[in-house]
Amino acid sequence: MIEPQPDQPAAPDADRGRTVLARKWAYRLSGVTVVSLSREELDVELHDLLGTLCDSLHRASPDLIPAERIGARLVSLGYLGEPGLRCTLEVLGKGLPALPELRDVDGAADRVVAALSALSCGFLLAHERSVLDQQEIMHLSLLKAVRDAQWNLRQSEARFDEVVTSSASGIAVVALDGRIVRANAALAEMLGHPAGELAGSVLYDVVHPDSVEVLRDAMIALLGGGKERIRQSERLLRKDGDVVRISLTASLLRDAEDRPSHFVVVIEDGTELMLLQGELSRQALHDVLTGLPNRQYFGTHLETVLRRADPAYGVTLFHVDLDAFGMVCNSLGRRVGEQLLVHFAQRLKAVMARENAMIARFHSDEFGILVENTASTPAIDTIVRAINDELAEPFFVDGHGLALSASAGVVHRPAKGIDPVELLRQADQTLRRAKERRRGQWRMFDREADAHDRRTQAVAVGMAGAWEHGEIDVRYRPMARLADGTVAGLEARLHWSRPDDTALSHECCVELAEPTGLTLPLGDWLLRAAGRQGAWWRQRAAFDLPMVAALTGNQASDDALGTRVTRLLRDCGLPPEQLLLGVPAGALPVAGVIDNVIALTDLGVHVMLDEFGLGPDDLRAIEDLPVDIVRVDRRLAEWQAWTDSTFLGALVPLVRQVGATLVVDGIHTEDQANWWHQAGADLATGDYFGVARPPAELAGQFAGT
Repeated sequence: MIEPQPDQPAAPDADRGRTVLARKWAYRLSGVTVVSLSREELDVELHDLLGTLCDSLHRASPDLIPAERIGARLVSLGYLGEPGLRCTLEVLGKGLPALPELRDVDGAADRVVAALSALSCGFLLAHERSVLDQQEIMHLSLLKAVRDAQWNLRQSEARFDEVVTSSASGIAVVALDGRIVRANAALAEMLGHPAGELAGSVLYDVVHPDSVEVLRDAMIALLGGGKERIRQSERLLRKDGDVVRISLTASLLRDAEDRPSHFVVVIEDGTELMLLQGELSRQALHDVLTGLPNRQYFGTHLETVLRRADPAYGVTLFHVDLDAFGMVCNSLGRRVGEQLLVHFAQRLKAVMARENAMIARFHSDEFGILVENTASTPAIDTIVRAINDELAEPFFVDGHGLALSASAGVVHRPAKGIDPVELLRQADQTLRRAKERRRGQWRMFDREADAHDRRTQAVAVGMAGAWEHGEIDVRYRPMARLADGTVAGLEARLHWSRPDDTALSHECCVELAEPTGLTLPLGDWLLRAAGRQGAWWRQRAAFDLPMVAALTGNQASDDALGTRVTRLLRDCGLPPEQLLLGVPAGALPVAGVIDNVIALTDLGVHVMLDEFGLGPDDLRAIEDLPVDIVRVDRRLAEWQAWTDSTFLGALVPLVRQVGATLVVDGIHTEDQANWWHQAGADLATGDYFGVARPPAELAGQFAGT
């Protein structure tokens, strides 16, 4: 910035005049030019420049150098140009003579004219230097760009030469008339020519006569712009007369003016390519680990075999699963598991060696066997037994002797015309049914059982939508005292009202929710509904008896069960002692269940050991756990033949001996109720004491209970 050099400080009136003129100058200047300063910064800058100019006009002998410097300074502020100079001269030409401080200065007008002339000269000189500097910078940039372009071109050509020279594919640059301008060594070797001999020859001369016209027409189409690239399988003639099968790809090169210049032809040896394609095809249709066909190949083969199957003997499809494979991988590692799969594949091939059969690995530890039956084909149980006999022989991996078993689902002589996908589904579903019993078993496809499973699964997968649409609700049934039938509590139960079919009970809903993953969300919803309903009845109907809810095994082992129940009690305002939760006795060995039982009792919630009486350790459980209520499994109560059994007669005293309250589920008749009351049971649930009903139908029934 140019520092002002006044002979003496400006008077206050003079400073106000300068400020007004500087602001006007900044306002006008910012409207016609672009500067690098903000409006406030421009006001300050121009005020200082105007002060320097005014001070120079006051001197006895005017000094024009400050005015020239002011002009140069204006150029440095930004892109002022001609509009900025014109604006400056106009504002200062009118404003300077009108300043009060210059009215009494001798020859003020002449001094102003001289100062503005000097300012213009300084501005123009600085502007010219700026333009020359910019031109010099641009000139240097252009020189650098040209130098970089030339260097990049040389690098590009060098890389191209390297690619062409080292490429295993034949590459040729061909003129528009078909003459080979340049060919790499790979192409020369492919055609049996010395390096460099192909240059100058005609491409069409090395093409088999039967293919010349086809290639020529394709090159003409490429030249005419009809295609961007052509790819053809061709036959080329070697120098020794042999024919080599190749894959030819050609594209068009254009010059700087976008005119066709040359063809680039890439030639790959078709022999190696065909071998590679064959290997890739084999890998795509076979399992990498075992070398067996994969599911895709098996499905294609199955479709073919079904069409040609012998009508007298048909085919048999085995879907085989290696039992305990996951246990092997988890304990001994994946590598041992992979070796076990290879061993299993070899054993399967050994068993089926004499049969017309395809063995395939579907995925993980599941395999498929398709047998084209003949008169000598062994019985199905003989084949499955032979497979398990082979597996029973210990197989040693890293010092571990492994002896496993296999389960199988079998479809024997499927219906003619069956879809292969449907046949595979039948075998898979039959395998799942076989594994439900115990390992090492096989089952034959059962059409009626399969139809039942499909109907059940269809209902299960539609359960989430039914819940969303309000078809599933919570109903309540009484837990009654056997002595007098009075209500001792209400149990929350799921109920699915299906519009077009039979309603489903709580037990059915729980069973259907298990395979679809709805157990936890649906169970949590049931608990919350019961908690809210219990709190409402407590406030409106003076109901202070427990709300009962039976947990599933998944709920009982849920790590967040304690948190869920704590939040439920807090949100619903239900006292802990009014909540009774049933935990399945069969779930106690599962990790986390006992900890959850202890956590619930610590909250003050009552815990009932549910489905009691079928496990050998049930009595020991109530001795070791803080549980003082047990409910006998409904299957024991409903099985009338057991009513007089010694087992049930001894069960009640044993429960009473440990001080637990005994509840019986599944009481449907008066005889059952009387028998269990005489046996010493305390409470009971079942249709005899009332079926589960909506809460509205129970309103007022237990008021004042």
